[in-house]
Amino acid sequence: MANENLQAARKAKKDEFYTQLADIESELKHYKEHFQGKTVLCNCDDPRVSNFFHYFSYNFERLGLKKLITTCYKNQNRDLFSQNDSEQAIYLEYYGDKDGDRVPNPEEIGVKRLKGDGDFRSAECIELLKQADIVVTNPPFSLFREYVAQLMEYKKKFLIIGNVNAITYKETFKLIKENQLWMGASIHSGDREFGIPDDYPLNAASCRIDENGKKYIRVKGVRWFTNLDYPERHENLILYKNYNPDEYPKYDNYDAINVDKTADIPMDYDGAMGVPITFLDKYNPEQFEILGIDRYIKDNPHYGHRFKINNKEIYARILIRKIKK
Repeated sequence: MANENLQAARKAKKDEFYTQLADIESELKHYKEHFQGKTVLCNCDDPRVSNFFHYFSYNFERLGLKKLITTCYKNQNRDLFSQNDSEQAIYLEYYGDKDGDRVPNPEEIGVKRLKGDGDFRSAECIELLKQADIVVTNPPFSLFREYVAQLMEYKKKFLIIGNVNAITYKETFKLIKENQLWMGASIHSGDREFGIPDDYPLNAASCRIDENGKKYIRVKGVRWFTNLDYPERHENLILYKNYNPDEYPKYDNYDAINVDKTADIPMDYDGAMGVPITFLDKYNPEQFEILGIDRYIKDNPHYGHRFKINNKEIYARILIRKIKK
């Protein structure tokens, strides 16, 4: 049901989910050393409901931040930015605690007006982006390609949430293959709960409403996407299975074997292997080489199409090969 609702949300462009504080804390603990002396930008966040603003403002001193910037979108299209209903777009600047209580009080937070609507693509928001060292937020899933392209254009470090299927986007996968983007540390399976606006198009049975009347939905297949390194990313995947042709059939239309589960990658096969996109949760760039993704690998005789087994097309596969030591 949650995935069906996600698809409906995409069609309606109601895909602005509000990340839970616990999920932010679970991920950010892997990157503490990256934030010392840095300016952080959360540019898809209404600070009234954003747990990203909450996390960074309350942990400003512990992380050793230089500055925190948060932009608030002025609502002109409730189908896209459903809860950002400020009469005027604003941005906040926070330079840390001034009175010693370690709490971001209103008088310590600079509130400034934006001339435009606060869209991350606007010229004045791009100027704020230029000031930032690291961008951390949950951008609208429907704008993921455009959002990542902007981060790469301005050479920014980032930690953002997206749908796992974004891995299969041609533009995103190119960055993964070139080791410019990878999966985060904390979400490798299952689903996550997000806050949603009151007017979100859901059946009452498909979401949770807490004691304060706030609505939540569980969404499958979300991941953190980042270019911040962390130690766990360089741990080898332990391989234990041996290759046999019956268990690992070759594709009809490409010279590679099929591996249905990352845990089943054979330890004694040195050729090309097609693995699920969730392989990237365990990917160590020192252990495996990424050759491409099925639809867009150059020597695919049916370029643009997925691989087949027994004339049946299978879901997306990443082509990998073990790196010989």
